[in-house]
Amino acid sequence: MSLFEKIRNVSGIGPDATRHYEKIISAGGGFIGILLTMWISHHFLGMQGAALIVASMGASAVLLFAVPHGALSQPWALLGGHGISAVIGVACAQNIADPFLAAPLAVALAIGAMYYLRCIHPPGGATAISAVIGGTQVHELSYQYVFTPVMLNALIMLIAALAVNYAFPWRRYPAGLIKKPTVSKIDTLVRTNQLSHADFKYALGEIGSFVDINEEDLSNIYRLACKHAWHLSDQPEQISAGLYYSNGKQGADLSVRKVITLSGEDDGMVVSYRTVAGEGVDTIETASLEDFSLWQQYEVIPKENSWHRIRPFSNPD
Repeated sequence: MSLFEKIRNVSGIGPDATRHYEKIISAGGGFIGILLTMWISHHFLGMQGAALIVASMGASAVLLFAVPHGALSQPWALLGGHGISAVIGVACAQNIADPFLAAPLAVALAIGAMYYLRCIHPPGGATAISAVIGGTQVHELSYQYVFTPVMLNALIMLIAALAVNYAFPWRRYPAGLIKKPTVSKIDTLVRTNQLSHADFKYALGEIGSFVDINEEDLSNIYRLACKHAWHLSDQPEQISAGLYYSNGKQGADLSVRKVITLSGEDDGMVVSYRTVAGEGVDTIETASLEDFSLWQQYEVIPKENSWHRIRPFSNPD
Protein backbone atom coordinates (compact mmCIF):
# COMPACT_ATOMS: atom_id res chain seq x y z
CA MET A 1 0.00 0.00 0.00
CA SER A 2 1.41 3.38 -1.07
CA LEU A 3 1.83 6.32 1.30
CA PHE A 4 -1.01 8.14 -0.48
CA GLU A 5 -3.36 5.18 0.01
CA LYS A 6 -2.43 4.95 3.69
CA ILE A 7 -3.14 8.67 4.19
CA ARG A 8 -6.44 8.31 2.31
CA ASN A 9 -7.53 5.37 4.45
CA VAL A 10 -6.56 7.03 7.73
CA SER A 11 -8.29 10.29 6.78
CA GLY A 12 -11.48 8.43 5.84
CA ILE A 13 -11.62 9.53 2.21
CA GLY A 14 -13.81 6.90 0.59
CA PRO A 15 -14.60 6.23 -3.08
CA ASP A 16 -17.14 8.52 -4.71
CA ALA A 17 -19.57 6.81 -7.09
CA THR A 18 -22.11 9.65 -7.02
CA ARG A 19 -22.97 11.07 -10.43
CA HIS A 20 -22.72 14.80 -11.12
CA TYR A 21 -26.46 15.30 -11.55
CA GLU A 22 -27.07 13.73 -8.12
CA LYS A 23 -24.73 16.27 -6.55
CA ILE A 24 -26.44 19.10 -8.41
CA ILE A 25 -29.88 17.95 -7.22
CA SER A 26 -28.65 17.83 -3.61
CA ALA A 27 -27.15 21.31 -3.86
CA GLY A 28 -30.30 22.70 -5.47
CA GLY A 29 -32.51 21.18 -2.79
CA GLY A 30 -30.33 22.70 -0.08
CA PHE A 31 -30.63 26.12 -1.72
CA ILE A 32 -34.43 25.93 -1.78
CA GLY A 33 -34.73 24.67 1.81
CA ILE A 34 -32.40 27.27 3.32
CA LEU A 35 -33.85 30.13 1.29
CA LEU A 36 -37.26 29.41 2.79
CA THR A 37 -36.02 28.87 6.36
CA MET A 38 -33.94 32.06 6.28
CA TRP A 39 -37.03 34.03 5.34
CA ILE A 40 -39.04 32.51 8.21
CA SER A 41 -36.27 32.94 10.80
CA HIS A 42 -35.60 36.51 9.74
CA HIS A 43 -39.29 37.30 10.10
CA PHE A 44 -39.36 36.15 13.75
CA LEU A 45 -35.83 36.96 14.93
CA GLY A 46 -34.20 39.42 12.57
CA MET A 47 -30.98 38.60 10.73
CA GLN A 48 -28.73 38.45 13.80
CA GLY A 49 -31.05 36.25 15.83
CA ALA A 50 -31.75 34.02 12.83
CA ALA A 51 -28.08 33.23 12.20
CA LEU A 52 -27.76 30.40 14.73
CA ILE A 53 -31.18 28.92 13.92
CA VAL A 54 -30.51 28.76 10.19
CA ALA A 55 -27.14 27.13 10.91
CA SER A 56 -28.86 24.07 12.41
CA MET A 57 -31.24 23.93 9.44
CA GLY A 58 -28.24 24.08 7.12
CA ALA A 59 -26.97 20.89 8.70
CA SER A 60 -30.42 19.34 8.25
CA ALA A 61 -30.34 20.33 4.58
CA VAL A 62 -27.18 18.27 4.06
CA LEU A 63 -28.91 15.19 5.44
CA LEU A 64 -32.28 15.65 3.72
CA PHE A 65 -30.93 16.41 0.26
CA ALA A 66 -27.55 14.62 0.17
CA VAL A 67 -28.54 11.51 2.16
CA PRO A 68 -32.35 11.30 1.72
CA HIS A 69 -32.46 7.54 2.38
CA GLY A 70 -30.44 7.68 5.62
CA ALA A 71 -32.01 6.95 8.98
CA LEU A 72 -30.87 10.34 10.32
CA SER A 73 -32.75 12.12 7.51
CA GLN A 74 -36.23 10.67 7.96
CA PRO A 75 -39.25 12.82 8.96
CA TRP A 76 -39.43 11.66 12.57
CA ALA A 77 -35.71 12.23 13.02
CA LEU A 78 -36.04 15.74 11.54
CA LEU A 79 -39.16 16.86 13.42
CA GLY A 80 -38.57 14.95 16.64
CA GLY A 81 -34.88 15.79 16.80
CA HIS A 82 -35.37 19.52 16.39
CA GLY A 83 -38.52 19.66 18.51
CA ILE A 84 -37.24 17.87 21.62
CA SER A 85 -33.87 19.63 21.37
CA ALA A 86 -35.59 23.02 21.23
CA VAL A 87 -37.68 22.22 24.34
CA ILE A 88 -34.60 21.09 26.24
CA GLY A 89 -32.59 24.11 25.10
CA VAL A 90 -35.24 26.58 26.27
CA ALA A 91 -35.61 24.77 29.61
CA CYS A 92 -31.86 24.93 30.23
CA ALA A 93 -31.69 28.59 29.19
CA GLN A 94 -34.48 29.56 31.60
CA ASN A 95 -33.38 27.51 34.59
CA ILE A 96 -29.58 27.64 34.47
CA ALA A 97 -28.04 31.11 34.68
CA ASP A 98 -24.50 30.17 33.68
CA PRO A 99 -24.39 29.61 29.87
CA PHE A 100 -21.12 27.67 30.22
CA LEU A 101 -23.13 25.03 32.08
CA ALA A 102 -26.49 25.46 30.34
CA ALA A 103 -25.17 25.05 26.77
CA PRO A 104 -23.30 21.74 27.16
CA LEU A 105 -26.06 20.37 29.41
CA ALA A 106 -28.68 21.25 26.77
CA VAL A 107 -26.74 19.37 24.10
CA ALA A 108 -26.11 16.38 26.38
CA LEU A 109 -29.76 16.09 27.36
CA ALA A 110 -30.85 16.53 23.74
CA ILE A 111 -28.60 13.66 22.67
CA GLY A 112 -30.01 11.40 25.36
CA ALA A 113 -33.60 12.34 24.56
CA MET A 114 -33.13 11.78 20.83
CA TYR A 115 -31.68 8.35 21.56
CA TYR A 116 -34.62 7.26 23.70
CA LEU A 117 -37.21 8.78 21.36
CA ARG A 118 -35.52 7.20 18.32
CA CYS A 119 -35.15 10.49 16.50
CA ILE A 120 -31.40 11.06 16.37
CA HIS A 121 -30.79 14.06 14.13
CA PRO A 122 -27.33 15.67 14.60
CA PRO A 123 -28.52 19.24 13.81
CA GLY A 124 -30.74 18.95 16.89
CA GLY A 125 -27.64 19.60 18.97
CA ALA A 126 -27.26 22.99 17.28
CA THR A 127 -30.93 23.74 17.90
CA ALA A 128 -30.49 23.02 21.62
CA ILE A 129 -27.39 25.14 22.03
CA SER A 130 -28.91 28.01 20.00
CA ALA A 131 -31.71 28.30 22.57
CA VAL A 132 -29.04 29.00 25.20
CA ILE A 133 -26.62 31.29 23.37
CA GLY A 134 -28.96 32.76 20.75
CA GLY A 135 -29.16 36.11 22.50
CA THR A 136 -31.96 38.32 23.76
CA GLN A 137 -34.25 37.86 20.75
CA VAL A 138 -34.22 34.09 21.17
CA HIS A 139 -34.62 34.23 24.96
CA GLU A 140 -37.61 36.57 24.71
CA LEU A 141 -39.46 33.99 22.63
CA SER A 142 -39.32 31.51 25.53
CA TYR A 143 -41.12 28.29 24.50
CA GLN A 144 -42.52 29.97 21.41
CA TYR A 145 -39.01 29.34 20.07
CA VAL A 146 -39.97 25.66 19.82
CA PHE A 147 -42.83 26.35 17.43
CA THR A 148 -41.65 29.50 15.66
CA PRO A 149 -39.15 29.40 14.20
CA VAL A 150 -37.77 25.90 14.97
CA MET A 151 -40.68 23.55 14.21
CA LEU A 152 -41.99 25.81 11.45
CA ASN A 153 -38.55 25.76 9.82
CA ALA A 154 -38.30 21.99 10.24
CA LEU A 155 -41.72 21.57 8.64
CA ILE A 156 -40.68 23.77 5.72
CA MET A 157 -37.50 21.72 5.29
CA LEU A 158 -39.59 18.56 5.30
CA ILE A 159 -41.95 19.89 2.64
CA ALA A 160 -38.99 21.02 0.51
CA ALA A 161 -37.38 17.58 0.84
CA LEU A 162 -40.63 15.84 -0.12
CA ALA A 163 -41.06 18.07 -3.18
CA VAL A 164 -37.46 18.02 -4.43
CA ASN A 165 -36.87 14.31 -3.93
CA TYR A 166 -40.28 13.34 -5.33
CA ALA A 167 -39.33 14.88 -8.66
CA PHE A 168 -36.69 12.18 -9.17
CA PRO A 169 -37.95 8.56 -9.12
CA TRP A 170 -34.71 7.12 -7.73
CA ARG A 171 -34.74 9.49 -4.73
CA ARG A 172 -37.67 8.23 -2.64
CA TYR A 173 -38.29 10.32 0.48
CA PRO A 174 -39.27 9.30 3.08
CA ALA A 175 -37.34 6.06 2.71
CA GLY A 176 -40.50 4.16 3.66
CA LEU A 177 -41.78 4.84 0.13
CA ILE A 178 -39.08 2.56 -1.30
CA LYS A 179 -40.65 -0.72 -2.32
CA LYS A 180 -39.15 -3.59 -0.38
CA PRO A 181 -37.81 -6.46 -2.51
CA THR A 182 -39.86 -9.62 -2.50
CA VAL A 183 -38.39 -12.85 -1.14
CA SER A 184 -36.19 -14.30 -3.87
CA LYS A 185 -33.89 -17.23 -4.48
CA ILE A 186 -30.94 -15.11 -3.43
CA ASP A 187 -32.71 -14.52 -0.10
CA THR A 188 -33.05 -18.29 0.18
CA LEU A 189 -29.31 -18.57 -0.36
CA VAL A 190 -28.72 -16.07 2.45
CA ARG A 191 -30.76 -18.28 4.77
CA THR A 192 -28.96 -21.39 3.50
CA ASN A 193 -25.68 -19.80 4.53
CA GLN A 194 -27.05 -19.34 8.06
CA LEU A 195 -27.52 -15.57 7.80
CA SER A 196 -31.02 -14.23 8.38
CA HIS A 197 -32.80 -10.97 9.15
CA ALA A 198 -32.53 -11.78 12.87
CA ASP A 199 -28.76 -12.37 12.54
CA PHE A 200 -28.23 -8.92 11.02
CA LYS A 201 -30.41 -7.33 13.69
CA TYR A 202 -28.37 -9.05 16.41
CA ALA A 203 -25.07 -7.97 14.82
CA LEU A 204 -26.15 -4.32 14.67
CA GLY A 205 -27.28 -4.51 18.28
CA GLU A 206 -23.92 -5.91 19.38
CA ILE A 207 -22.06 -2.95 17.90
CA GLY A 208 -23.54 -0.89 20.71
CA SER A 209 -23.37 2.52 19.02
CA PHE A 210 -25.75 4.17 16.56
CA VAL A 211 -25.22 3.00 12.97
CA ASP A 212 -26.88 4.86 10.11
CA ILE A 213 -28.17 1.66 8.50
CA ASN A 214 -30.90 -0.79 9.52
CA GLU A 215 -30.99 -4.56 9.39
CA GLU A 216 -33.17 -4.61 6.25
CA ASP A 217 -30.68 -2.42 4.39
CA LEU A 218 -27.77 -4.59 5.54
CA SER A 219 -29.60 -7.76 4.50
CA ASN A 220 -30.27 -6.26 1.08
CA ILE A 221 -26.61 -5.27 0.72
CA TYR A 222 -25.58 -8.83 1.50
CA ARG A 223 -28.06 -10.20 -1.04
CA LEU A 224 -26.75 -7.87 -3.75
CA ALA A 225 -23.14 -8.66 -2.82
CA CYS A 226 -23.84 -12.39 -3.26
CA LYS A 227 -25.43 -11.65 -6.61
CA HIS A 228 -22.47 -9.56 -7.69
CA ALA A 229 -19.88 -12.10 -6.56
CA TRP A 230 -21.52 -15.16 -8.12
CA HIS A 231 -23.15 -13.54 -11.17
CA LEU A 232 -26.51 -14.96 -10.18
CA SER A 233 -29.92 -13.74 -11.27
CA ASP A 234 -32.55 -13.95 -8.55
CA GLN A 235 -35.28 -12.85 -10.99
CA PRO A 236 -34.20 -14.16 -14.42
CA GLU A 237 -37.58 -13.65 -16.12
CA GLN A 238 -38.80 -10.51 -14.36
CA ILE A 239 -37.95 -6.89 -15.13
CA SER A 240 -37.24 -5.23 -11.76
CA ALA A 241 -36.46 -1.70 -10.62
CA GLY A 242 -32.82 -1.06 -9.76
CA LEU A 243 -31.44 -3.72 -12.10
CA TYR A 244 -29.41 -3.35 -15.31
CA TYR A 245 -30.34 -4.85 -18.68
CA SER A 246 -28.41 -5.13 -21.93
CA ASN A 247 -29.42 -5.39 -25.59
CA GLY A 248 -26.87 -8.20 -25.92
CA LYS A 249 -24.73 -6.43 -28.51
CA GLN A 250 -21.01 -5.73 -28.40
CA GLY A 251 -18.71 -2.77 -28.99
CA ALA A 252 -20.25 0.49 -30.13
CA ASP A 253 -23.68 -1.15 -30.48
CA LEU A 254 -23.82 -2.15 -26.80
CA SER A 255 -26.56 -0.48 -24.78
CA VAL A 256 -27.24 -0.91 -21.08
CA ARG A 257 -30.26 0.49 -19.26
CA LYS A 258 -30.96 0.73 -15.54
CA VAL A 259 -34.62 0.39 -14.61
CA ILE A 260 -35.74 3.23 -12.30
CA THR A 261 -39.42 2.45 -11.74
CA LEU A 262 -42.26 0.31 -13.06
CA SER A 263 -45.73 1.81 -12.97
CA GLY A 264 -49.19 0.80 -14.09
CA GLU A 265 -50.80 -2.61 -14.07
CA ASP A 266 -50.90 -5.70 -16.30
CA ASP A 267 -50.70 -4.81 -20.01
CA GLY A 268 -50.41 -1.10 -19.26
CA MET A 269 -47.16 -1.25 -17.29
CA VAL A 270 -44.57 1.41 -18.12
CA VAL A 271 -40.83 1.18 -17.48
CA SER A 272 -38.83 4.31 -16.61
CA TYR A 273 -35.12 3.76 -17.25
CA ARG A 274 -31.76 5.50 -17.51
CA THR A 275 -29.29 4.63 -20.25
CA VAL A 276 -25.95 3.96 -18.52
CA ALA A 277 -23.91 2.67 -21.47
CA GLY A 278 -24.12 3.21 -25.21
CA GLU A 279 -25.90 5.83 -27.26
CA GLY A 280 -27.85 8.39 -25.21
CA VAL A 281 -25.96 7.72 -21.99
CA ASP A 282 -27.44 9.43 -18.88
CA THR A 283 -30.78 10.13 -20.58
CA ILE A 284 -33.97 9.08 -18.81
CA GLU A 285 -36.82 7.69 -20.92
CA THR A 286 -39.91 5.49 -20.66
CA ALA A 287 -41.16 2.49 -22.60
CA SER A 288 -43.92 -0.04 -22.27
CA LEU A 289 -42.96 -3.16 -20.35
CA GLU A 290 -43.56 -5.23 -23.49
CA ASP A 291 -41.22 -3.08 -25.62
CA PHE A 292 -38.55 -3.03 -22.92
CA SER A 293 -38.74 -6.82 -22.54
CA LEU A 294 -38.33 -7.29 -26.30
CA TRP A 295 -35.33 -4.92 -26.32
CA GLN A 296 -33.43 -6.49 -23.44
CA GLN A 297 -31.62 -9.78 -23.93
CA TYR A 298 -30.39 -10.42 -20.40
CA GLU A 299 -29.57 -8.82 -17.06
CA VAL A 300 -26.03 -7.53 -16.48
CA ILE A 301 -24.01 -6.19 -13.54
CA PRO A 302 -21.11 -3.71 -13.48
CA LYS A 303 -17.89 -5.33 -12.35
CA GLU A 304 -14.23 -4.45 -12.92
CA ASN A 305 -15.09 -1.60 -15.33
CA SER A 306 -17.16 -3.80 -17.64
CA TRP A 307 -20.63 -5.31 -17.92
CA HIS A 308 -21.06 -8.97 -17.00
CA ARG A 309 -23.99 -11.12 -18.00
CA ILE A 310 -25.45 -12.99 -15.03
CA ARG A 311 -26.87 -16.46 -15.30
CA PRO A 312 -30.05 -17.88 -13.72
CA PHE A 313 -29.75 -18.88 -10.09
CA SER A 314 -28.04 -22.10 -9.09
CA ASN A 315 -26.49 -22.81 -5.72
CA PRO A 316 -22.68 -22.42 -6.14
CA ASP A 317 -22.16 -25.17 -3.59
